[in-house]
Amino acid sequence: MRVNGRAEIAPRLRGRCLRSRHRGRLVAALATLSLLFAASASAQSPLREEIEISARPISHFRIGRDDTRFGPLEFVGGLSMTGRGDFGALSAIRFLDAGTQFFGVADTGFWFSGKVERDADQRPVGISGFSMQPMVDEAGRPIEGKWRTDSEGLAISEGRATVAFERDHKMLEFTLTPNDMSGPEGAIDFIVPVAELRQNRGFETLVHSPVDGPLGGARVGVTERSIDPDGNIFAAILEGPQKGIFKVARSGDFDITDGAFLPNGDLLILERSYSMAMGVAMRLRRIAGDTIRPGALADGPTLLEADMAYQIDNMEGLDVWRRADGALIVSIVSDDNHSILQRNLYLEFVLTGE
Repeated sequence: MRVNGRAEIAPRLRGRCLRSRHRGRLVAALATLSLLFAASASAQSPLREEIEISARPISHFRIGRDDTRFGPLEFVGGLSMTGRGDFGALSAIRFLDAGTQFFGVADTGFWFSGKVERDADQRPVGISGFSMQPMVDEAGRPIEGKWRTDSEGLAISEGRATVAFERDHKMLEFTLTPNDMSGPEGAIDFIVPVAELRQNRGFETLVHSPVDGPLGGARVGVTERSIDPDGNIFAAILEGPQKGIFKVARSGDFDITDGAFLPNGDLLILERSYSMAMGVAMRLRRIAGDTIRPGALADGPTLLEADMAYQIDNMEGLDVWRRADGALIVSIVSDDNHSILQRNLYLEFVLTGE
Protein backbone atom coordinates (compact mmCIF):
# COMPACT_ATOMS: atom_id res chain seq x y z
CA MET A 1 0.00 0.00 0.00
CA ARG A 2 2.85 2.40 0.83
CA VAL A 3 4.48 1.69 -2.55
CA ASN A 4 1.24 2.21 -4.39
CA GLY A 5 0.55 5.41 -2.34
CA ARG A 6 3.92 6.83 -3.32
CA ALA A 7 3.27 5.92 -6.93
CA GLU A 8 -0.07 7.78 -6.89
CA ILE A 9 1.32 10.90 -5.13
CA ALA A 10 4.31 11.39 -7.47
CA PRO A 11 2.25 12.26 -10.60
CA ARG A 12 0.17 14.75 -8.60
CA LEU A 13 3.35 16.45 -7.36
CA ARG A 14 4.76 16.59 -10.90
CA GLY A 15 1.46 18.13 -12.14
CA ARG A 16 1.57 20.81 -9.46
CA CYS A 17 5.17 21.68 -10.35
CA LEU A 18 4.34 21.93 -14.05
CA ARG A 19 1.33 24.18 -13.36
CA SER A 20 3.46 26.34 -11.06
CA ARG A 21 6.13 26.70 -13.77
CA HIS A 22 3.46 27.62 -16.37
CA ARG A 23 2.00 30.24 -14.04
CA GLY A 24 5.47 31.68 -13.45
CA ARG A 25 6.16 31.89 -17.17
CA LEU A 26 2.75 33.55 -17.76
CA VAL A 27 3.39 36.13 -15.02
CA ALA A 28 6.85 36.83 -16.46
CA ALA A 29 5.41 37.19 -19.97
CA LEU A 30 2.70 39.58 -18.78
CA ALA A 31 5.28 41.62 -16.89
CA THR A 32 7.44 41.84 -20.03
CA LEU A 33 4.46 42.95 -22.14
CA SER A 34 3.58 45.55 -19.52
CA LEU A 35 7.11 46.93 -19.65
CA LEU A 36 7.02 46.98 -23.45
CA PHE A 37 3.71 48.86 -23.48
CA ALA A 38 5.04 51.34 -20.91
CA ALA A 39 8.21 51.88 -22.93
CA SER A 40 6.14 52.37 -26.08
CA ALA A 41 3.90 54.92 -24.38
CA SER A 42 6.84 56.88 -22.99
CA ALA A 43 8.51 56.93 -26.41
CA GLN A 44 5.52 58.16 -28.39
CA SER A 45 7.35 61.29 -29.52
CA PRO A 46 11.13 60.89 -29.78
CA LEU A 47 11.37 64.53 -30.94
CA ARG A 48 9.72 65.92 -27.81
CA GLU A 49 12.22 67.44 -25.37
CA GLU A 50 11.46 68.07 -21.72
CA ILE A 51 13.04 71.30 -20.51
CA GLU A 52 13.46 72.44 -16.93
CA ILE A 53 12.35 76.06 -16.60
CA SER A 54 13.90 78.40 -14.08
CA ALA A 55 11.29 81.05 -13.27
CA ARG A 56 11.86 84.20 -11.23
CA PRO A 57 8.60 85.71 -9.91
CA ILE A 58 7.71 89.28 -10.90
CA SER A 59 5.76 90.94 -8.09
CA HIS A 60 5.48 94.48 -9.51
CA PHE A 61 4.56 95.43 -13.06
CA ARG A 62 5.88 98.97 -12.90
CA ILE A 63 9.57 98.88 -12.05
CA GLY A 64 10.32 100.31 -8.61
CA ARG A 65 6.64 101.04 -7.85
CA ASP A 66 3.97 99.21 -5.89
CA ASP A 67 1.07 100.08 -8.23
CA THR A 68 -1.27 97.20 -9.01
CA ARG A 69 -4.06 98.99 -10.91
CA PHE A 70 -3.48 100.16 -14.47
CA GLY A 71 -6.77 101.44 -15.81
CA PRO A 72 -9.20 98.49 -15.96
CA LEU A 73 -6.35 96.01 -15.46
CA GLU A 74 -5.06 94.79 -12.11
CA PHE A 75 -1.64 93.13 -12.05
CA VAL A 76 -1.67 89.64 -10.53
CA GLY A 77 1.95 88.59 -11.00
CA GLY A 78 4.44 87.30 -13.52
CA LEU A 79 7.50 85.22 -14.25
CA SER A 80 10.84 85.79 -15.96
CA MET A 81 11.74 82.42 -17.49
CA THR A 82 14.95 80.80 -18.68
CA GLY A 83 15.64 77.34 -20.04
CA ARG A 84 18.18 75.42 -22.08
CA GLY A 85 18.21 74.24 -25.67
CA ASP A 86 15.41 75.41 -27.94
CA PHE A 87 13.50 77.25 -25.20
CA GLY A 88 12.40 80.74 -26.22
CA ALA A 89 10.78 82.61 -29.13
CA LEU A 90 7.31 82.04 -27.59
CA SER A 91 4.86 83.54 -30.04
CA ALA A 92 1.34 82.35 -29.16
CA ILE A 93 -0.18 80.72 -26.07
CA ARG A 94 -3.57 79.10 -25.41
CA PHE A 95 -4.75 77.56 -22.14
CA LEU A 96 -6.18 74.06 -22.44
CA ASP A 97 -7.20 74.09 -18.77
CA ALA A 98 -8.04 77.54 -17.38
CA GLY A 99 -4.88 79.05 -15.94
CA THR A 100 -3.03 75.74 -15.64
CA GLN A 101 -2.15 73.61 -18.67
CA PHE A 102 -1.06 75.63 -21.71
CA PHE A 103 -0.03 74.95 -25.29
CA GLY A 104 1.58 77.22 -27.83
CA VAL A 105 3.84 77.83 -30.80
CA ALA A 106 7.30 79.37 -31.05
CA ASP A 107 8.17 81.27 -34.22
CA THR A 108 11.17 78.99 -34.70
CA GLY A 109 8.82 76.18 -35.74
CA PHE A 110 8.27 74.48 -32.37
CA TRP A 111 5.26 73.49 -30.31
CA PHE A 112 5.53 74.07 -26.57
CA SER A 113 3.46 72.99 -23.58
CA GLY A 114 3.58 73.15 -19.81
CA LYS A 115 1.77 74.02 -16.61
CA VAL A 116 1.64 77.23 -14.56
CA GLU A 117 2.24 76.59 -10.86
CA ARG A 118 0.49 78.92 -8.37
CA ASP A 119 0.64 79.88 -4.71
CA ALA A 120 -2.31 79.97 -2.29
CA ASP A 121 -3.29 83.42 -3.61
CA GLN A 122 -3.36 82.14 -7.21
CA ARG A 123 -0.28 84.10 -8.26
CA PRO A 124 2.05 82.37 -10.77
CA VAL A 125 5.19 81.08 -9.07
CA GLY A 126 6.69 78.63 -11.56
CA ILE A 127 6.42 76.48 -14.68
CA SER A 128 6.40 72.67 -14.57
CA GLY A 129 6.21 69.88 -17.13
CA PHE A 130 7.51 72.12 -19.90
CA SER A 131 8.41 70.55 -23.25
CA MET A 132 9.07 71.52 -26.85
CA GLN A 133 8.85 69.54 -30.06
CA PRO A 134 9.59 70.59 -33.64
CA MET A 135 6.83 70.88 -36.20
CA VAL A 136 6.96 68.01 -38.66
CA ASP A 137 5.75 67.46 -42.21
CA GLU A 138 3.25 64.83 -43.37
CA ALA A 139 5.97 62.18 -43.25
CA GLY A 140 6.91 63.04 -39.66
CA ARG A 141 10.18 64.79 -40.55
CA PRO A 142 11.12 68.06 -38.79
CA ILE A 143 10.50 71.03 -41.07
CA GLU A 144 13.64 73.02 -41.79
CA GLY A 145 13.98 76.69 -42.71
CA LYS A 146 12.77 79.80 -40.87
CA TRP A 147 10.76 80.91 -43.90
CA ARG A 148 8.69 77.70 -43.69
CA THR A 149 8.29 77.52 -39.90
CA ASP A 150 7.60 81.12 -38.82
CA SER A 151 4.54 80.14 -36.77
CA GLU A 152 2.87 83.18 -35.20
CA GLY A 153 -0.84 82.65 -34.50
CA LEU A 154 -2.69 79.74 -32.86
CA ALA A 155 -6.38 78.88 -32.54
CA ILE A 156 -7.57 75.80 -30.64
CA SER A 157 -11.04 74.25 -30.51
CA GLU A 158 -12.52 70.76 -30.20
CA GLY A 159 -9.24 68.91 -30.49
CA ARG A 160 -8.00 70.88 -33.48
CA ALA A 161 -5.15 73.39 -33.69
CA THR A 162 -4.89 75.93 -36.49
CA VAL A 163 -1.59 77.76 -36.97
CA ALA A 164 -0.93 80.96 -38.90
CA PHE A 165 2.48 81.30 -40.55
CA GLU A 166 4.04 84.44 -41.98
CA ARG A 167 6.85 84.82 -44.54
CA ASP A 168 5.50 81.69 -46.29
CA HIS A 169 1.93 82.84 -45.72
CA LYS A 170 -0.40 79.96 -44.83
CA MET A 171 -2.80 78.60 -42.22
CA LEU A 172 -2.52 74.88 -41.46
CA GLU A 173 -4.69 72.54 -39.39
CA PHE A 174 -3.44 69.86 -36.99
CA THR A 175 -4.93 67.26 -34.66
CA LEU A 176 -4.23 68.46 -31.12
CA THR A 177 -2.17 65.78 -29.34
CA PRO A 178 0.10 67.95 -27.15
CA ASN A 179 2.68 65.26 -26.35
CA ASP A 180 3.04 63.96 -29.90
CA MET A 181 2.04 66.45 -32.59
CA SER A 182 1.93 65.03 -36.11
CA GLY A 183 2.12 66.83 -39.44
CA PRO A 184 -0.51 69.15 -40.94
CA GLU A 185 -3.75 67.66 -42.21
CA GLY A 186 -4.84 70.49 -44.46
CA ALA A 187 -4.90 74.22 -45.04
CA ILE A 188 -7.63 76.84 -44.73
CA ASP A 189 -8.26 79.85 -46.94
CA PHE A 190 -7.10 83.04 -45.23
CA ILE A 191 -9.14 85.12 -47.74
CA VAL A 192 -6.85 88.17 -47.81
CA PRO A 193 -5.01 88.26 -51.18
CA VAL A 194 -1.39 87.15 -50.81
CA ALA A 195 -0.30 90.31 -52.64
CA GLU A 196 -1.66 92.33 -49.70
CA LEU A 197 0.38 90.44 -47.10
CA ARG A 198 3.69 92.10 -46.24
CA GLN A 199 6.85 90.06 -45.81
CA ASN A 200 7.24 89.24 -42.10
CA ARG A 201 4.07 91.26 -41.36
CA GLY A 202 1.39 88.67 -42.15
CA PHE A 203 -1.15 86.97 -39.87
CA GLU A 204 -0.05 87.07 -36.23
CA THR A 205 -3.49 86.71 -34.62
CA LEU A 206 -5.66 83.65 -35.09
CA VAL A 207 -8.51 83.01 -32.65
CA HIS A 208 -11.93 81.39 -32.36
CA SER A 209 -14.82 83.75 -31.69
CA PRO A 210 -17.37 82.86 -28.96
CA VAL A 211 -19.69 80.08 -30.14
CA ASP A 212 -22.73 81.91 -28.74
CA GLY A 213 -21.71 85.26 -30.29
CA PRO A 214 -22.66 86.85 -33.61
CA LEU A 215 -19.78 85.08 -35.43
CA GLY A 216 -20.83 81.66 -34.13
CA GLY A 217 -17.36 80.40 -33.21
CA ALA A 218 -15.78 81.37 -36.55
CA ARG A 219 -12.02 81.75 -36.67
CA VAL A 220 -10.78 85.32 -37.06
CA GLY A 221 -7.33 86.32 -38.30
CA VAL A 222 -5.62 89.69 -37.99
CA THR A 223 -2.33 90.61 -39.64
CA GLU A 224 0.58 92.26 -37.88
CA ARG A 225 1.05 95.15 -40.29
CA SER A 226 -0.30 94.34 -43.73
CA ILE A 227 -1.99 97.63 -44.51
CA ASP A 228 -4.29 99.04 -47.17
CA PRO A 229 -3.72 102.43 -48.93
CA ASP A 230 -5.37 104.19 -45.96
CA GLY A 231 -3.00 102.59 -43.48
CA ASN A 232 -5.56 100.20 -41.97
CA ILE A 233 -4.65 96.61 -41.07
CA PHE A 234 -6.04 93.66 -43.02
CA ALA A 235 -8.09 91.11 -41.07
CA ALA A 236 -10.64 88.43 -41.93
CA ILE A 237 -13.53 86.36 -40.63
CA LEU A 238 -12.40 83.04 -42.04
CA GLU A 239 -15.62 81.01 -42.07
CA GLY A 240 -19.35 81.06 -41.43
CA PRO A 241 -22.13 83.24 -42.84
CA GLN A 242 -20.14 86.45 -42.18
CA LYS A 243 -16.99 85.21 -43.88
CA GLY A 244 -15.09 88.13 -45.39
CA ILE A 245 -12.40 90.77 -45.04
CA PHE A 246 -12.50 93.64 -42.57
CA LYS A 247 -9.86 96.11 -41.38
CA VAL A 248 -8.52 97.17 -37.98
CA ALA A 249 -7.63 100.82 -37.55
CA ARG A 250 -3.89 101.25 -36.95
CA SER A 251 -3.04 103.66 -34.17
CA GLY A 252 0.40 105.15 -33.66
CA ASP A 253 3.46 103.05 -34.43
CA PHE A 254 2.06 99.85 -32.92
CA ASP A 255 1.78 96.48 -34.69
CA ILE A 256 -0.69 93.72 -33.72
CA THR A 257 0.90 90.57 -32.29
CA ASP A 258 -2.04 88.54 -30.92
CA GLY A 259 -5.65 88.65 -29.82
CA ALA A 260 -8.30 86.88 -27.76
CA PHE A 261 -12.06 87.26 -27.63
CA LEU A 262 -13.73 88.35 -24.41
CA PRO A 263 -16.90 86.54 -23.30
CA ASN A 264 -19.13 89.39 -24.57
CA GLY A 265 -17.70 89.14 -28.10
CA ASP A 266 -15.26 92.07 -27.97
CA LEU A 267 -11.77 91.35 -29.27
CA LEU A 268 -8.80 92.15 -27.04
CA ILE A 269 -5.69 92.77 -29.14
CA LEU A 270 -2.06 92.89 -28.06
CA GLU A 271 0.17 95.42 -29.81
CA ARG A 272 3.89 96.15 -29.82
CA SER A 273 6.17 98.94 -30.97
CA TYR A 274 9.94 99.26 -31.11
CA SER A 275 12.42 102.01 -31.85
CA MET A 276 16.14 102.39 -31.19
CA ALA A 277 15.49 105.60 -29.29
CA MET A 278 12.54 104.51 -27.13
CA GLY A 279 13.02 100.76 -26.93
CA VAL A 280 10.04 98.39 -26.82
CA ALA A 281 6.46 99.19 -25.79
CA MET A 282 3.24 97.18 -25.51
CA ARG A 283 -0.41 98.06 -25.68
CA LEU A 284 -3.76 96.35 -25.10
CA ARG A 285 -6.73 97.58 -27.12
CA ARG A 286 -10.37 96.49 -26.94
CA ILE A 287 -12.16 96.17 -30.28
CA ALA A 288 -15.96 96.31 -30.13
CA GLY A 289 -17.44 93.03 -31.27
CA ASP A 290 -20.19 94.67 -33.33
CA THR A 291 -17.53 96.31 -35.55
CA ILE A 292 -16.11 92.92 -36.58
CA ARG A 293 -17.98 92.23 -39.80
CA PRO A 294 -17.15 92.11 -43.52
CA GLY A 295 -16.23 95.49 -44.96
CA ALA A 296 -16.08 97.22 -41.57
CA LEU A 297 -13.28 99.25 -39.98
CA ALA A 298 -12.89 97.90 -36.45
CA ASP A 299 -11.52 100.10 -33.69
CA GLY A 300 -11.58 100.53 -29.95
CA PRO A 301 -10.03 102.17 -26.90
CA THR A 302 -6.62 101.54 -25.35
CA LEU A 303 -6.83 99.70 -22.02
CA LEU A 304 -3.13 99.63 -21.17
CA GLU A 305 0.08 101.05 -22.58
CA ALA A 306 3.51 100.32 -21.11
CA ASP A 307 7.08 101.16 -22.03
CA MET A 308 10.52 100.25 -20.66
CA ALA A 309 9.56 101.60 -17.24
CA TYR A 310 7.48 98.42 -16.86
CA GLN A 311 8.27 94.70 -16.79
CA ILE A 312 7.79 94.08 -20.49
CA ASP A 313 9.74 92.82 -23.47
CA ASN A 314 8.74 91.82 -26.98
CA MET A 315 5.17 90.88 -25.96
CA GLU A 316 3.72 88.51 -28.57
CA GLY A 317 1.25 85.99 -27.11
CA LEU A 318 -2.12 86.63 -25.45
CA ASP A 319 -4.95 84.56 -23.98
CA VAL A 320 -8.02 85.24 -21.83
CA TRP A 321 -9.51 82.77 -19.35
CA ARG A 322 -11.85 82.62 -16.36
CA ARG A 323 -10.41 81.99 -12.89
CA ALA A 324 -12.26 79.75 -10.40
CA ASP A 325 -13.41 82.81 -8.42
CA GLY A 326 -14.97 84.30 -11.55
CA ALA A 327 -12.24 86.84 -12.34
CA LEU A 328 -11.41 87.29 -16.03
CA ILE A 329 -7.65 86.86 -16.48
CA VAL A 330 -5.47 88.23 -19.29
CA SER A 331 -2.22 86.28 -19.81
CA ILE A 332 0.64 87.62 -21.95
CA VAL A 333 3.98 86.08 -22.99
CA SER A 334 7.03 87.58 -24.69
CA ASP A 335 9.30 86.39 -27.49
CA ASP A 336 12.98 86.77 -26.62
CA ASN A 337 14.13 86.11 -30.22
CA HIS A 338 16.80 83.88 -28.62
CA SER A 339 18.70 87.05 -27.76
CA ILE A 340 20.73 87.49 -24.58
CA LEU A 341 19.44 91.07 -24.47
CA GLN A 342 15.78 89.99 -24.20
CA ARG A 343 13.61 87.99 -21.80
CA ASN A 344 10.88 85.38 -21.90
CA LEU A 345 8.16 86.84 -19.68
CA TYR A 346 4.78 85.60 -18.51
CA LEU A 347 2.38 88.24 -17.10
CA GLU A 348 -1.14 88.04 -15.64
CA PHE A 349 -3.78 90.73 -15.13
CA VAL A 350 -7.38 90.75 -13.95
CA LEU A 351 -9.63 92.62 -16.38
CA THR A 352 -12.01 94.51 -14.12
CA GLY A 353 -15.34 96.11 -14.94
CA GLU A 354 -16.25 93.71 -17.74
